[in-house]
Amino acid sequence: LQGFKSTVDVDEVRGQITVRAAEKHRSEAPKTFTFDNVFGSQSKQVDIYNTTARPIVDSVLEGYNGTIFAYGQTGTGKTFTMEGERTQPELRGIIPNSFAHIFGHIHKA
Repeated sequence: LQGFKSTVDVDEVRGQITVRAAEKHRSEAPKTFTFDNVFGSQSKQVDIYNTTARPIVDSVLEGYNGTIFAYGQTGTGKTFTMEGERTQPELRGIIPNSFAHIFGHIHKA
């Protein structure tokens, strides 16, 4: 976006998000949070699916219970991550990718 600076840095390798204060609050120290996985703004839907949801769906296909739950602040992309754009395969979210995975498994059986 023009005229805007990001205050969030994503380190996908370390699983860390660093939040820096806006320009007018530069005296505040950056805050770093560590997670099992983090995804930057350029991440692909299929990569998010393969890293986070595929292991759960694989476990469900082996007979275990599994839950995929999206939680977070309004406007942060939960709906897009879960649903995506169904008409464009590379933009399909976790739900349609899960269905394709399950029905592909059934078809092979």
